Amino acid sequence: MTTYKVLPGPEGILPPAAISMGVAPPEPGFALIEGVAASEEEAIETAARKLATAKVPTFFPGPMVLWEWSEKTRKVADAVLRCAETNNIKIIPMADYRPKYPKIEPELEINPNHPNLTIWHNKIDACLFVGVHCHYANLSLKIIRGGTSCYTMAFCSYAGHEDANLTIRDNSAEKFDRLSAAIKKMKTNSRR
Repeated sequence: MTTYKVLPGPEGILPPAAISMGVAPPEPGFALIEGVAASEEEAIETAARKLATAKVPTFFPGPMVLWEWSEKTRKVADAVLRCAETNNIKIIPMADYRPKYPKIEPELEINPNHPNLTIWHNKIDACLFVGVHCHYANLSLKIIRGGTSCYTMAFCSYAGHEDANLTIRDNSAEKFDRLSAAIKKMKTNSRR
């Protein structure tokens, strides 16, 4: 039996959910690289390499870091911004996909976000999701994997996103600072 690899696409119009192909979220202290368990340190190094060598590296922050929910989310948001500024990484905030009660505007709420169109339009070759709710992230990651060749990464506050090419669970400001330092080191070494 061959192991399903979560590789950049395009995989087709309806790529399978990675979990249905046997890819489980990583255990605490671990990460996934292309659907295979790896150490967190190896995943941070791989993410840094992908972002350092990308033509259009992009962060997609979601509502869990865009709005100050807690002291932890504020620290993560600050670390994301530091990393982007230090390493010249583009930031495209995720649309606010939360329902707006009591009045719902159907043309805003029912039309889904099309992350593949954002990837194509901006010619993004490596992206990192951070602070995006799990159900929304996995749907978006499947759409991106299905129709683009973008390398997708997700730093998740919870259990990780198995539909990303690379995912780290239990995200924190410290992990993002480690990512930033690794990117900076790789860019410095490549200029020598």
